[in-house]
Amino acid sequence: MASGQPEAQIIRGHLEIEGIPAMLRYESAGIVYGLTVDGLGQVEVQVPSTLAEEARQVLAPQERENTKLPGQAPNREP
Repeated sequence: MASGQPEAQIIRGHLEIEGIPAMLRYESAGIVYGLTVDGLGQVEVQVPSTLAEEARQVLAPQERENTKLPGQAPNREP
């Protein structure tokens, strides 16, 4: 799950470069009104179930660091 349309587009692009087809699923009100509250604005990046594990490996935390938008804090585990 991405926190917004721009992040989801980057993730989808990264998957597609790796040969994994992906599509985005989102609540249209979040896009229209620019909301990111109570689930609005969240975007699901969906891949075929047969490629789900491969997609997880591609998007592993060490790899996802490269997909962060400028200004976003890096993923850090406690």
